[in-house]
Amino acid sequence: MANLANFTKEKEGKWTEPFVFIQGADPQFGMIASYVEHKKEDEWQEEIRLSKQAVQIINSMRPKPKFLVLCGDLVNAMPGTSSSEPQMNDVRDVFSALDPEITLFYLPGNHDIGDIPTEQGVEQYRRHFGPDHYSFWLNGCHFVVLNSQYYENESQCSHLAQEQREWLDGVLKEGPFQHRVVFQHIPWFVHNPDESKFYFNIDKPLRTQMLNKFKENGVSKIFCGHLHENAGGWDDTLELVVSSAIGAQLGEVPAGHGFRIVKVYEDRIEHNYVTLDNAPTDISL
Repeated sequence: MANLANFTKEKEGKWTEPFVFIQGADPQFGMIASYVEHKKEDEWQEEIRLSKQAVQIINSMRPKPKFLVLCGDLVNAMPGTSSSEPQMNDVRDVFSALDPEITLFYLPGNHDIGDIPTEQGVEQYRRHFGPDHYSFWLNGCHFVVLNSQYYENESQCSHLAQEQREWLDGVLKEGPFQHRVVFQHIPWFVHNPDESKFYFNIDKPLRTQMLNKFKENGVSKIFCGHLHENAGGWDDTLELVVSSAIGAQLGEVPAGHGFRIVKVYEDRIEHNYVTLDNAPTDISL
């Protein structure tokens, strides 16, 4: 986990030059064997292989990305199950090979802390990966990292959800900033902000409330995972981006194992999903 003391507004609050970062999602160690191949025994060697390939590619990129953010579902095994701790240990081991000049940021998905998160599940996540919500500054840009599972179901951890709500209200008052970007696991919507509630999005009344809050406070992009395919859309000036997975692929036409290259310029943010088989290592800015 990144040392957030190095990413304060005091140290990183001024814009200097364009930069690149990588957004990954859903390495989800164990999903391919259990969900795609329907094996009875837990195994995650394929996700280890794919994640090592992703790390190798990212390490080879020039210019070096400033950071890699993994947008949740790091593991497939739910908290309290026998494979949960081993999968978390292996995620940390694989991604520890990331170039130390490329900062690694984690955030939780539903499999990391449970569909109905509990204090115990959140504590297990924090022990392995650090805080479940935080913000950081880099090159004049403000990045806000959320635990989206609190918005899906907070029935067993309402005090933790309230802590995040109060914290977020304070964080959104910080500024000025060149860009403000949010990272989370579950997307507020998949294609359209007016779509009905289903498994892969968040309840519409809360969705509308939060999207309005983000727009009012200058958020221009929200990067998510969870869907295991590429999607997203716009709500006025706010773009929500859903990236497919490093791990298991879903959808009628799978996007392919990969990650998203994000280029941050003074006046705009550009992004492109690439597969592990065609990811470039020379990045033009």
